[in-house]
Amino acid sequence: MPNLGVPELLIIALVLVLLFGAKKLPEMARGVGRSLRIFKSETAKLRDDDDADTTHHVQAQTVQAQPQPAQPQPAPVQPQQIPATPAPVLSAEEQARQLEEQAARLRAGASQADKNA
Repeated sequence: MPNLGVPELLIIALVLVLLFGAKKLPEMARGVGRSLRIFKSETAKLRDDDDADTTHHVQAQTVQAQPQPAQPQPAPVQPQQIPATPAPVLSAEEQARQLEEQAARLRAGASQADKNA
């Protein structure tokens, strides 16, 4: 793939400005940045959870020879109801805000489940 020089980058920038308008570009860049930040944090948490599960699994195998007293089972987590009506079209910032709120609710639910266990 050939290297992009200054003239090519200027042409690409001009096309973007013509397509989206100068006022929309900063808003779009902010939305993409927020989405990437959320994506990175969630993938990092998934990796941490996988590492913790692996460590817990190995510890459980080594301790399995000892009898354990019966423990009460935590209540199952009920899935959220999905509305039947179609969702309205939202801006990228509004979608990012809703995703952050959902992530916060899931984290709160997970921390409560950990405390109960």
